[in-house]
Amino acid sequence: MTWTWARRLAGAGIAAGLLLPAAPASAQRAREFGIHGVFTGQDAELVAGGVHAGVRTTRRTRIAVTAAVGSAGGEFVARGELLGHFLLSPASRGVGFYAGGGVAGIAGAAEEGFLVLLTGIESAPGGASGWYLEGGLGGGVRIAAGWRWRWFRGQ
Repeated sequence: MTWTWARRLAGAGIAAGLLLPAAPASAQRAREFGIHGVFTGQDAELVAGGVHAGVRTTRRTRIAVTAAVGSAGGEFVARGELLGHFLLSPASRGVGFYAGGGVAGIAGAAEEGFLVLLTGIESAPGGASGWYLEGGLGGGVRIAAGWRWRWFRGQ
C-alpha cells in the first residue's frame, strides 16, 4: 500500500465520520480498545498482530479501525482496516454474533487494497471486556482473533 492508499484510507474514515448523522454524545454507548491477530490466506499468507479501536455509534452498530504489523511472504508488512459491524445481541453477557464489512490496505513489499466481509462471535458484548473471533474474506480468507475492553456511557 503506497502512502497514497494510506491517505485515501484515512480520508475515507474521516469522510465516513462526517457523513454519519450527528447524534448526542449519549448515543455513543461504548468505546472499545483491544489487541488482535489476523491471518489472511492468499498468494503470500499474511500473519500480523496489532491493535483495535472502535466506537458503537448506535446500540447495534460499531465502527472499528485496526492496525497490525507482521509478515507476508517473508516480507515486513503493515495492514490497516476500517470496518463497520452490526451486532445481533449487543447487551448480552454471554456470547454475541455480528456481521460486518469494510476496507483494508497493506503497506510493505506488496501494496494492495481489499474489500472485507466478515462474521464474528464475541464474548460478553454487553460486558466490560471479552474475546472475539472473526472469519470472512479480505485479501483472501481472513481470520482474526483478539480481546476487547469496553467503556460504556449514556445508559
